[in-house]
Amino acid sequence: MPDTAPQPEPLEDTSVDRSSKEKPAPPRRMSAKAVLWVALAVFAQESVWNFYDAQVPSELRQYIASAGLVGLIMGMDNFLGVVIQPWMGFLSDRRARQGRGRWAIILTGAVLASVPFALIPWTNSLLLLMVCVVSFAAMANAFKGITETLVSDYVEPSHRSKAQSFVKAGVSLTIVVSSLISLFVVDRSITLAFAIPPVLMLLMLATSFLGRRHHANTLPPAGEPTATGTDSAEEAGQTDFTSPWAVIKDMVRDPSRARALLMLGIFCFAGMWSALRALLTPYGIEALGLSRGAAGGLALPGAIAFLISVVPLAYASSRLGKVRAMRYGVGLFIVGLIVGFAVPTVPGTVTSMVIASVGYATFAVNALVALWDLAPNRYVLGTYTGLYTVASSTGAALGPALLGLTVDVTGWRFMLLNGAVFAAITFAVFARLDRRTSPRAA
Repeated sequence: MPDTAPQPEPLEDTSVDRSSKEKPAPPRRMSAKAVLWVALAVFAQESVWNFYDAQVPSELRQYIASAGLVGLIMGMDNFLGVVIQPWMGFLSDRRARQGRGRWAIILTGAVLASVPFALIPWTNSLLLLMVCVVSFAAMANAFKGITETLVSDYVEPSHRSKAQSFVKAGVSLTIVVSSLISLFVVDRSITLAFAIPPVLMLLMLATSFLGRRHHANTLPPAGEPTATGTDSAEEAGQTDFTSPWAVIKDMVRDPSRARALLMLGIFCFAGMWSALRALLTPYGIEALGLSRGAAGGLALPGAIAFLISVVPLAYASSRLGKVRAMRYGVGLFIVGLIVGFAVPTVPGTVTSMVIASVGYATFAVNALVALWDLAPNRYVLGTYTGLYTVASSTGAALGPALLGLTVDVTGWRFMLLNGAVFAAITFAVFARLDRRTSPRAA
């Protein structure tokens, strides 16, 4: 590929052909049914992951006494995602470029992942359990990022943040599904409990696959007409990335460094959010004197605030600009942590979590879409989804450890203040990114 990297296209609409002599058609209205089918597909896979996170630790505890080792095994899926998802995203991009779509990978991966998942409670040794756990994590990661990329296939660029907000709201409901299965089925039949999530996943994915046919805005091969114009020869040439490493090389060579800055911001914010969620329960026990159950409930008001605010925030972001909205979201996140530190009581902490969750919601609906918008062309969006996973998963893996180290030094009373200091670094990253992209983000 050439030594000079192609400049990022405008944030709000990367699908317009700049070389076309005809005036591009205005973006179509967001199809509610198309968003529904995509949200259903993402909901399907996340419902399995939520049950996996809730119940597999108990299966491991039958053979492993160390909580640290159990946690290490449970974090293995993040490592596999970092390795697998960029390559599978690249493969799905090649299929999309050839007009074959991504669904074959999604459906095949779902069928293959369902088998080891359903077999988990049937194992009678640690070796067999690990075979099932590793097999499921690898196969499920193979199509996880690709499912999330469906938003870019079926929704116009100008509507993607709004569509992503509905997807995120739906994903938050998977916690309810997982909780209901645990509450009503696990104690009666653990084998049935592990069979329900994959069956639901396959049924919902099949429904989404069949329903999306009349509401798809899929990307045709390079050079063919699209919904907003015709591909130019220049854009067609830019699609010839030979591997995910070529895509990363193009990102690093970008003179504006906008994409690299956004990846750094995703790493930082995902890390701080993961740290806050992971350490909130022990903070409630150690700093607020709550019981384990009461401390575990501190996050519930924040989850409700996220669910209520995520869609309105997406609509506001479409006017404000994605990067600027994320910067304000980080600022709100910092304010929430400072409130919790200043008022170390249960009401103060609950208020802190509500404010911080609204700030995170602004990031959640815009981060991946902003990264898609900065991509050199639309034929690498699956790979970019994989790179988003690399940044967010790495941050999620390291964030709790970094914040925990500061707690070891300062004590639990200062945990929220320590988090605010780390989040200030994230704010500086997004402020710089906003300056780099502001001519295109407005």
